[in-house]
Amino acid sequence: MPAKTFTFGKSSVNYYFNDKFATLKKIVVPNNTVLITDENVYEAHQSKFKGWDTIVLKPGEAYKNQQTVDEVIVQLIQRGVDRSATLVGVGGGVITDLTGYIASIYMRGIRFGFVPTSVLGLVDASIGGKNGVDLGVYKNMVGIIRQPAFLLHDLSLLISLPEKEWVNGFAEIIKHAAIKDAELFKELSVHDLAYYRKNKTALAKLIERNALIKTKVVQNDEFEKGDRKLLNFGHTLGHAIENIYDLSHGQAISIGMAYAAELSEKLVGYKEKEKLVALLDQYGLTTYTKLDVDQAFEILIKDKKKTAGDIHYILLKKNGKGITYQISLKKLKPLLKSVIHQL
Repeated sequence: MPAKTFTFGKSSVNYYFNDKFATLKKIVVPNNTVLITDENVYEAHQSKFKGWDTIVLKPGEAYKNQQTVDEVIVQLIQRGVDRSATLVGVGGGVITDLTGYIASIYMRGIRFGFVPTSVLGLVDASIGGKNGVDLGVYKNMVGIIRQPAFLLHDLSLLISLPEKEWVNGFAEIIKHAAIKDAELFKELSVHDLAYYRKNKTALAKLIERNALIKTKVVQNDEFEKGDRKLLNFGHTLGHAIENIYDLSHGQAISIGMAYAAELSEKLVGYKEKEKLVALLDQYGLTTYTKLDVDQAFEILIKDKKKTAGDIHYILLKKNGKGITYQISLKKLKPLLKSVIHQL
């Protein structure tokens, strides 16, 4: 399929929706390109990597750190990779975050693109130019905003995706519906995960619809001064608990959304909490779980969205309409304790 081009500030990104991995040879110069992937993706799709110079990393969030970055950069130097080269991240959110960050700092910046292989990567992690690494329990604390040259979608790569990773990705799809698209919320409510896994046409439309929701938000606010903050719905608490409890991103964000719905009801009169929680349950996501609020709050107060003694917490006025709610950290802690089921 022909590329659709989207502009972000001074950058243009080509999107190849519902395409094929083989198209990559037309997008880059194969003998001047390095692919970065992880062991799981490489083992599941070895034939795709034949003929490509590929760096294979250990899988998982635990390896999204500066040590991995340094190790990859050493390999790039050893390969003689120069400023004319392209890096391509082939994998889920960890791989795309790492690849974009490495490409942005190697030799002060080289070209890069992504081939997402997870639902989460397709609808969220690969879009918008946020690239970076974790610092211990602090999610994405180090990074940069820099757009990829291209995104290539080959939905056949999802064949090897475990069910838990499908569930993981649908957390972000539900998030998009909750903050921006009431009609999508209704569509999701009448289907389930099995429907989208079996129906390739419906899945392709769903992936593109969600990619475009996030794309439009980022186009209007690339550096998160306004509307892009809405994409953090569920993430303030979610990021605080993700690494503490060794949760998948989707499960952590789902818990964050459930408790953000409770805060929305309490603070801004949100009346559809039960519908949101039911939808999360419908797609196999965790909602209410017991947490150590004091421990989570210690991580939360280091959140990047904090300014002075306040934090921008994303709440819902109704399904399909997210809002930014500024609240003091001093008031937030007792509010969280009033809604969270505590350990």
